[in-house]
Amino acid sequence: MATLGTQSISTSYTQVLKTFGSNIVDETLRAISSGDEAGVSALQICTTGAKSTGTFAVDGASTFGSHLTASTGTATIGTLFVSGQATFGTGFTASTGTATIGALSASTATISTATIPLQLGPVTFGTNVTMSTGTATIGTLSASTATISTATISTATIPTILGVSTFATGFTSSTGTNTLGTIASTTISNTGLGTTGTLQVGASGPKLTAVSFGTAPFTSATVSVHSALDATTGSFGLTGVALGDMIIGSLNSLGSTNGTVNVGLSLYPNATNFVKYSIQNQGATAGTIPAGTFFATAMRFTI
Repeated sequence: MATLGTQSISTSYTQVLKTFGSNIVDETLRAISSGDEAGVSALQICTTGAKSTGTFAVDGASTFGSHLTASTGTATIGTLFVSGQATFGTGFTASTGTATIGALSASTATISTATIPLQLGPVTFGTNVTMSTGTATIGTLSASTATISTATISTATIPTILGVSTFATGFTSSTGTNTLGTIASTTISNTGLGTTGTLQVGASGPKLTAVSFGTAPFTSATVSVHSALDATTGSFGLTGVALGDMIIGSLNSLGSTNGTVNVGLSLYPNATNFVKYSIQNQGATAGTIPAGTFFATAMRFTI
């Protein structure tokens, strides 16, 4: 008041602020004006609140209770602290600074750049979660329904599926190993290499658990005619074969123009990794079985 101390009321009342008109401050919003009402400000006050009809700027930190509402327009906020519930319409925009919000209810929010705080507990999203670009690191995701058009996943830990899983025509695993419990498919087309641990054909058929294949050289041997020793025997190594395996095979020199007619060939395992062969002439023309190569396949079945 020092600047008014040397002035009379008739010359200084224009510098004093008052409510517009002759009313006192009551429940009705009225503008603040100069004493002669020549200048009317944009600030309105009453006993229940305040309002600005123009631009309202806050340089420092502002703390709001539970009734902060921005219905329309643009709000540019430096630092905002909201302790209670805040409801914003479509025009709330925080262009700069930091907004610290306890609880937020927004009908529509457009955010160009956002730093999302750490969420330590489970997060449940409805049907409208969309991330067009960038990278999302999610701790725990609970989604009732998820529709993914295109997804590139470098590393993923897939949870155990205890029930039956049905895949459409687009299920593809380009690399790595897939361990699947039960596959139900009317048609399986495999253009690459398929590795199967145990193979069962039919609901009650035997299970094929192991297959071994190998080749071995055979040198010429003479078969006697009409004798008790009308046979040639020997053995060769076949990795993976065991006692009890079923062996089928052939000798590529049998049936040639040099070969002995009416010849029988049998193969069977006589030790681990070894196969016994027996070639019988059965009394036909004596001769020499030409040298060749054994081709042997051993198969192991269980019930």
